[in-house]
Amino acid sequence: MAQQTKVTILDDIDGTEGAQSVAFSYEGQSYEIDLGDKNREVLVKALQPYIDAGRKVGGGRSRSGGAAPRTRAGNADTTAIREWAKANGITVNERGRIADSVRQQYEAAKA
Repeated sequence: MAQQTKVTILDDIDGTEGAQSVAFSYEGQSYEIDLGDKNREVLVKALQPYIDAGRKVGGGRSRSGGAAPRTRAGNADTTAIREWAKANGITVNERGRIADSVRQQYEAAKA
């Protein structure tokens, strides 16, 4: 005897069938929601002005299917961030990645 299992994805907003997963990020947190065509259009319409004005950062896919290269501030900015952090009593390594929290504090101080 054969069995067949059918998975139906429901829209997380209104419960309609035939939804697809949509991934997005906000304030450093990644989310995924299942949306049907109608609610996906509502989401895109609401976000479009911000998408148009924003800039892409990592997380995309290249044509080869691998992750797109991440872009970060150049060495001059990294050096400036390290110097600023040290002058403000924030411990940072001499080499390697600078924590996002330190980058955010630096950006806030520059503003």
